[in-house]
Amino acid sequence: MKLKALISIMGVFALALTFLASPHSSAQGSPQRIEIIAKRFDYTPSDVTLKKGVPIVLVLTSKDADHGLKVPGLNVLIKGKKGESKEFAFTPSQAGTFPAQCATFCGSGHGSMKMTFHVTD
Repeated sequence: MKLKALISIMGVFALALTFLASPHSSAQGSPQRIEIIAKRFDYTPSDVTLKKGVPIVLVLTSKDADHGLKVPGLNVLIKGKKGESKEFAFTPSQAGTFPAQCATFCGSGHGSMKMTFHVTD
């Protein structure tokens, strides 16, 4: 009998740990923050993985010039001034791979300033 009780308690404990470790365990309405640094002519990070249905706040910081971030497939458009950070909140509604690019002309390498968003189910 004691073994059954111990197994039941361990099961409840394991379930509680699983819930606490899940990305959905944060308070409702508390989005995941993704910080992106923009500088001539790249983004850090250059690849970001998101989860479909999980609210996101992108924080774009323009280090050395005015920069932007445009992700047409996710309806994201952020434009920032040099030395400033801009936030954009959204919730990805579809899975896939979405190319992104700078949305503000920032010099001769502007066309090569790209990054990728991966949204998983």
